[in-house]
Amino acid sequence: MATIEHRAILEAPPERVFALLERVEDFVDYSDLIERIEPLGEGRYRWHVHAVRMDWTFEVEITERRAPEALAWESRSGVRNRGRYRLTPVPEGTEVALTLEYEIQSRLVEKAVKRAVTPLVNRVSQQILDRVAARL
Repeated sequence: MATIEHRAILEAPPERVFALLERVEDFVDYSDLIERIEPLGEGRYRWHVHAVRMDWTFEVEITERRAPEALAWESRSGVRNRGRYRLTPVPEGTEVALTLEYEIQSRLVEKAVKRAVTPLVNRVSQQILDRVAARL
């Protein structure tokens, strides 16, 4: 699996940041690439994303919800991925660290995705954190 990491500092306490990040359905408001997120119940969601000129659908399940330190998920269908937000208090507010691992099954698609995915995920992650910060 390929790994991407992104860090940012938000000027708010971890409890407030976590409260927004755990509202998974709201991520559709945080990024232009997320077309919709369907709640499936019991911590599961179906994501619809348009990126790299393709439509991607995958189901994820929240695997860890430990307020206000960590929120983690893993895909159950579609694009194999898992990720985690780690929140750490810092003098400026909260350091948010995202770690995302993914795997694409098709070699042709994987090559195209590898070229675009790191800057894309960084852009989406920054967009999400900027919009979360605006809501704070």
